[in-house]
Amino acid sequence: MSSKIVTFGEVIMRLSSPGNRTMKQSHEMEFFFGGTELNVASSLATMGCEVKHISSVSDDFVGESAISFIKSFGIDTTFIHKNEHPLGLYFLEVGSSVRASRIAYNRLNGSFANIQAENIDWEKALENCEYFHWTGISPGISETAYTTLKEGLITAQKKGIEITTDPAYRSNLWKYGRNGNEILKELVSYSTIFIGGVNEINEILGTQFSSDKEGFMEACKELKQQIPSIHKIFDKIRIGVTASAQQTQGRALVEGLYFETELLEVNPVVDRIGTGDAFAAGLIYGLTNFDDEKALRFANAACAIKHTIPGDINYASAEDILEVMNGNSGGRIKR
Repeated sequence: MSSKIVTFGEVIMRLSSPGNRTMKQSHEMEFFFGGTELNVASSLATMGCEVKHISSVSDDFVGESAISFIKSFGIDTTFIHKNEHPLGLYFLEVGSSVRASRIAYNRLNGSFANIQAENIDWEKALENCEYFHWTGISPGISETAYTTLKEGLITAQKKGIEITTDPAYRSNLWKYGRNGNEILKELVSYSTIFIGGVNEINEILGTQFSSDKEGFMEACKELKQQIPSIHKIFDKIRIGVTASAQQTQGRALVEGLYFETELLEVNPVVDRIGTGDAFAAGLIYGLTNFDDEKALRFANAACAIKHTIPGDINYASAEDILEVMNGNSGGRIKR
C-alpha cells in the first residue's frame, strides 16, 4: 500500500483527570492515544488523505491497542514496529480560566525512544510519497530516534519529496548529549516547508528577531539564506486571553510574498492539546488542494476548531473546517 503523506513520530498515551479536576482531587483517569506527528496523520486521514505513520510501540496489549486505534482512521501501520519497551505516556491536568494546564512526561525510556534505524526500509516506506512530515519532538527523544529520522530525511530528499517540518524545540527533551538547536538546524536543512515562526527560527539560528511583522519577515529571509532548501514558511500565532479563551491567526512568507489570515476567536476552549498539530495537518491538506494563501486560511481554521474538540486529535472533517474558514462559526445546530 502506498501513501501520499508519510509521518514519523512517537505514539504516546495521554492520561487526564476528567473535566478540569486536578490529579489531587481525582480518582480516575481518561486516556487518549496521540503524539505530535500521529495527531497530524490522524487529522489528515479524517480529511480523506492517504496516510502512513512510522513509529515503534510496545510489544504488549497496550501497543496492540494503539495500533488498533491508528488503523481505525485508515492509516497504514505497516511500518510501525514493536519492541519490549513500554509505550510512552504523559499526564495532563486541564486548566481553566486563570489556572494553566500542566503536563508531566514519561517517554525517554519508552518504545519510540528505543526505535532502531534498521527496522525501517525507508525506500519502501516512502514509495509514491508526496509529503513527508516530521517535528522537532522526535529527534529530541533519543539518539536512535534522531538517526532513524535522519535516514528518512536523506531518502526523502533524494526522492524529491516535499518535506514539511515543525521544528519545535522542547527543553525537557534532549537528555542524551546532543545539542538540540544544532541537530534541528541540520535536519531542517533537508526540509522544504517550514511550519514555525520567529521563536523557532531564533532557536535554530541563534538569532534574536522580534515577533512583529517586520521581525517575522527578516527572520524568514535569514532562514532561507542559511537554509536554501526552505521555500515556504508558515506560522501559527496563538494569543492566550485566558486558559479558556484563545485567538488564532496564521501568517506566511512564500517567494518573498507576505500574507496573513483573519483572527479567529475561540471561547470557551475545550482542549488546547494538539492545536498546533491541527494547524500543520490543515496546512498540508491545504497545500495539496488549494493555493498557498487559502491553505494558510484552512490551517488557521483547523487550529481554531481543534480547540473545541477533547483529546489530542482534530476529528473535524475538511467540510467542517471549510465552514469555519468561510465565516460560518456561529455554532448553530445542523439539522
